[in-house]
Amino acid sequence: MGLPRREQRDKGGAAKTHTVIVGTKVNLLLTLCGIESGGVPRLTGVDTISFARGIPAPECLPVRELADCAKAALERDGLVALSYGSTLGYGPLREWIAERHGVEPERVFVTNGSLQAFHFVLDSLGGRVIVERPTYDRPRKILLAAGSELDEVRVDDDGLDVDELERVLASGPEPSFVYTIPTFQNPTGSTLSEGRRRRLAELASDRSVAILEDDPYSLVRFDGEPLPSLFELEGGEHVMYSSSFSKTIAPGLRVGYAIVPAALGPELEELAASTYITPALLAQATVFEFLRRGLFEPNLERVRGLLQSRRDAMLDALERELAGQARWNRPEGGYFLWLELPDTLDAGKLLVRAAAAGVTFVPGVDFGGPPASARLAFSFVSPEEIDEGVRRLATLMAAAPAAV
Repeated sequence: MGLPRREQRDKGGAAKTHTVIVGTKVNLLLTLCGIESGGVPRLTGVDTISFARGIPAPECLPVRELADCAKAALERDGLVALSYGSTLGYGPLREWIAERHGVEPERVFVTNGSLQAFHFVLDSLGGRVIVERPTYDRPRKILLAAGSELDEVRVDDDGLDVDELERVLASGPEPSFVYTIPTFQNPTGSTLSEGRRRRLAELASDRSVAILEDDPYSLVRFDGEPLPSLFELEGGEHVMYSSSFSKTIAPGLRVGYAIVPAALGPELEELAASTYITPALLAQATVFEFLRRGLFEPNLERVRGLLQSRRDAMLDALERELAGQARWNRPEGGYFLWLELPDTLDAGKLLVRAAAAGVTFVPGVDFGGPPASARLAFSFVSPEEIDEGVRRLATLMAAAPAAV
């Protein structure tokens, strides 16, 4: 059965149907997402509580605003947004990003999500790559599948261990690049301290070490003062920068970007052209309209509030249920925290039992971490679900057999 279609006539007699149809579709989408018209999530009937999903909760998504922005983008620049265009991305959005980061637009490469930018940089540079341990599982899997020479440097509460990085650099050939997530890292939620940032930026400059700084989470900060990016500290000569609008607007738009040296641009453009000819320009034009209207900062404030309440709920639940039985950190922002289990527990085996009990997470080994560790995502579930999910985990941990 089709959506109801109510037709109105303007003064010239032309049919006007789009406003009612768009509104109806948006209301239907909100209902499917589990959000009432007032923006309050429906929490009934939850079976599995997922601490595995590193995605925003449905109520974080500015659905109505994006629907209006998509319509406006088509009306304003539809002939460009619906056709083949620049392989490097939608021009006005590239200019906005360039101005925000203080670079020339020619250095900005807008991709279908920032992970695609990682693919292109890897395909272009190849060779030995140094990553954090643990690190985001998808780049790690990409590197392993590509047969890349992979070295790892441990992460602690202050982020990447720069002393260990220097030892690893000295132990082999010059890497093609170092991949790091310095702020609210995935999976640990840790943040590289300012002192280490400055040391790492100096190391990149002094030794001409290429660094790919992946920074999708830094704007989702709840506590503390913002820290300068490696890109800012080093000047962008040896540090490449990638980010995404997935965590700040909506992941389904698939709009990420990278800022690369001008000399690398032509090669990346050729790789992109052979991959998809043109990126998703309509999604990029929609993001630009969202930014142009001044909706970005208010939306960030709203998202920060929603996610901080979830972070706080998880910390409170862990303290209540697992104090003295496990260790965890307190991230000042982002989507994740890192849970260290007793050495006698294997997180992979615990997950099997947890999934049967209706709660999921990602074992630390998936990210290169130790067996007795896990990533808990607080971004997707409600505070009420967090309370219940942690309670279930605590019950399972108490009854878990020791690892052999």
